[in-house]
Amino acid sequence: MSDLTKLTIAAARDALRKGEVTSAELTSACLTAIDAADTLNAFVHKTPEVAESQAKSADQRIQAGEAPDLCGIPLGIKDLFCTKGVASQAASRILEGFKPEYESTVTTQLFDAGAVMLGKLNMDEFAMGSSNETSVYGDAVNPWKVDDRQLTPGGSSGGSAAAVAADLCLGATGTDTGGSIRQPAAFTGITGIKPTYGRVSRWGVVAFASSLDQAGPMTKDVRDSAIMLQAMSGFDAKDSTSANIPVPDFEAALTGDIRGKVIGIPKEYRMDGVPAEIEKLWQDGTAMLRDAGAEVRDITLPHTKYALPAYYVIAPAEASSNLARYDGVRFGHRAKLDAGDGITEMYEKTRAEGFGPEVQRRVMVGTYVLSAGFYDAYYNRARRVRALIKRDFDQVFADGVDAILTPATPSAAFGLGEMKNADPIQMYLNDVFTVTVNLAGLPGISVPAGLDAEGLPLGLQLIGRPWEEGDLLNVAYALERSAGFNAKPAKWW
Repeated sequence: MSDLTKLTIAAARDALRKGEVTSAELTSACLTAIDAADTLNAFVHKTPEVAESQAKSADQRIQAGEAPDLCGIPLGIKDLFCTKGVASQAASRILEGFKPEYESTVTTQLFDAGAVMLGKLNMDEFAMGSSNETSVYGDAVNPWKVDDRQLTPGGSSGGSAAAVAADLCLGATGTDTGGSIRQPAAFTGITGIKPTYGRVSRWGVVAFASSLDQAGPMTKDVRDSAIMLQAMSGFDAKDSTSANIPVPDFEAALTGDIRGKVIGIPKEYRMDGVPAEIEKLWQDGTAMLRDAGAEVRDITLPHTKYALPAYYVIAPAEASSNLARYDGVRFGHRAKLDAGDGITEMYEKTRAEGFGPEVQRRVMVGTYVLSAGFYDAYYNRARRVRALIKRDFDQVFADGVDAILTPATPSAAFGLGEMKNADPIQMYLNDVFTVTVNLAGLPGISVPAGLDAEGLPLGLQLIGRPWEEGDLLNVAYALERSAGFNAKPAKWW
């Protein structure tokens, strides 16, 4: 039974249809694996009863011959997605006890496709973090380990990444505001794609920065990402930023043939201080794509150097606006009040108790840059820089580039606790290769492509044209086949 959890979504789908395994058996194997992996702290709300009921229904659909691709597949759901009747806290104390009366669009579509929910996954509080160390549930732990060092699985989708890498589920949902799918995917040796902004509905996903947030799948390989993204995508009238355009067959696009494709290598991503291992991996990936028949071309994205500061103005500004709704009045945590306290004291105490230090820092930064006298100096200037970054990408794609290859992260996974007392900017630098994709609204994917000297996974990022996830996935598929990455963490948990 334990070997069942090692199946990919595609392999499990085929086995289910052939009657070689049932969804109930798959689900049981995953639930057993989850219970045995509490050390990883990946699952923070287990839902075995929901899972068993959904698995039973999925088996009935399969037997009736009415099974979509995800029917019977056990998944983990990031705690940022609202799930009806199941705790949905965004890993924050301020949403303590909150159980929505509604289902997010993404989880609705997954469940309509027959997917099975194993439980909710750990994450950085309100998706604000790069190491899964800001969670009210405690740190999620990377299943990859060096000696006795416990490593971060990345963030904010750290629980999702850890669960997939440790074979606790066959796939997981993630969200990506500045790299929160791609960075943890790279840190744990799995695949993660952030689709074009508007491809996947944000309705029912707790908002961090509304113009940047985008949900996507985190899976064991590129084919699984294509299958899962297919079910998650589509127009949603409840989301005003959802795009009303057709969703192509992403799996059908995976031919592996990239002959004639033009791959751009941006000179601005060659940064000081990046380890030689990352640079070599990038060169190796370039050679792999060239050998597969692609044309490799040097390109320039001149405003890249301004991306990180622009992001850390825009994202906190939007967060300060979005998080103003959490006040302890209607739901979630409410502070105990002293005699004589009024509504203002209730707001202040509740928010001080409910939000962790990193969330408070970003809310305060965001409120500052939106305040009178600073709005033009910071927020509007950052918005103009964002437009220039998008224009850089538009120009490159207009010149015939099909995809852009970069490193996914500036390092392999670092140790838990190693950056807690460091300057916050050191943590923010983890997003240096990924934030441009969110600012420009483009699709980006992280593919595991090698190991560092300590045996930890390293990922490469591919950035695609808007709405061309099929082409992007196919280039990623070709890279995946050339890299031949099949390493797994040695089980210690």
